[in-house]
Amino acid sequence: MEQPRGDKTTLQFTTVHYKKDNCIIIEGDQNADCFFIIQQGQVGISGEAEEKGRTLGPGDYFGVISTMSSHSYIETAQALTDVDLITVHREQYGAFIQEHTQATMKIVTQFSKQLRHLNETFAAIALKKTAETGPDQLFEAAEYYLRQKQYDKAVHIYTLYLKHCSQGINADTAKERITKLKTNTTIKEMEFRSNDMSRTYPKGSMLFVEGEPGDELFVIQKGSVKITKITSDNEVLLAVLKTGDIFGEMALLENKPRAATAVAYDECKVLVLNRANFDQMIQTQSQLIAKVIGLLADRLWLIYKQLANTLIVSPLGRMYDSLLIQLEKDRIPLENQNPYTFSFGYWELANMAGIPREEAKPIMGKFLANNKIKIVDDKIYTASVQEIVRQTEYYRRMDKIRKVDK
Repeated sequence: MEQPRGDKTTLQFTTVHYKKDNCIIIEGDQNADCFFIIQQGQVGISGEAEEKGRTLGPGDYFGVISTMSSHSYIETAQALTDVDLITVHREQYGAFIQEHTQATMKIVTQFSKQLRHLNETFAAIALKKTAETGPDQLFEAAEYYLRQKQYDKAVHIYTLYLKHCSQGINADTAKERITKLKTNTTIKEMEFRSNDMSRTYPKGSMLFVEGEPGDELFVIQKGSVKITKITSDNEVLLAVLKTGDIFGEMALLENKPRAATAVAYDECKVLVLNRANFDQMIQTQSQLIAKVIGLLADRLWLIYKQLANTLIVSPLGRMYDSLLIQLEKDRIPLENQNPYTFSFGYWELANMAGIPREEAKPIMGKFLANNKIKIVDDKIYTASVQEIVRQTEYYRRMDKIRKVDK
């Protein structure tokens, strides 16, 4: 491969040139320290979780998700023609935001669209349903929590349903439910002003509900939040977000209903950005926006990895891959032979890999047959981080062989 030549633009961003058919970045490469903007030519993009490749042209970018999240590249990029690229290193992004506001909004908007697309694809494959939601589904969510005897949540969501669907076909039923359940609840509805950028939610309270209209993005400053989705009369745990994590970005950027439910796992304090203060902060607080975009990229990287995980044929392979995703998410060096204890046990791992409990039970024997894997104090322990990498690569390689055979 021809080594890229470098010179400096007037904005101090390096330009590089690649010949046709040269590989620019490779999926899985840990050294994701810069992203690229195409000045001239065409670049082909492919990846494990992409059913079809994409072709990018002048003005398009690639590698942003991995660079801004400080994770491995999630795509392979190849020059389809001779190409000229601008490279933007992670430490330059603050200056990039200040000088290129429109390009920044393009990146953020594209992030949001990619997140929604990946969430919808993930829901269709892993959850066997569409991720598209709307206010009418609030009533269904309230009915689910009523059946689970979680009356506080049911009343809260019935109230939301009436707020957004006061003339809905289930409005009278929702009113009756609220009247009957009020005596069994201790919930106090919280009211926040639209310009309240800092909020505190008590443990168990709902920040938003699947199907609810919303226009706010949240950054956790203290505590944790669990993200769930109701499918097949079951509440599926999608993620537990901690201090520094971001959520709710799709509703802010695309003005669409919430695709999942957010619940305070314990008391949490959050920074809230709406469309008005988000646009203003791009102009005035580029470093904070760079951090938000980094958190957004981290979410996008994770859902991409989770989607790629669902495509692994072997359930055991999905479990090893889920462990590898967690190692990368926690930024554990993958090349070392050190032991590591995960923060969850076997059944939580099976849930992450989308394996029902009844199917996970017989797999446990195979999982624990690996003498470098143990359950210690209900937590998964590996004697070597490298073992997780090795096992994941083996199952991915087996999947590639099956595809070639087909």
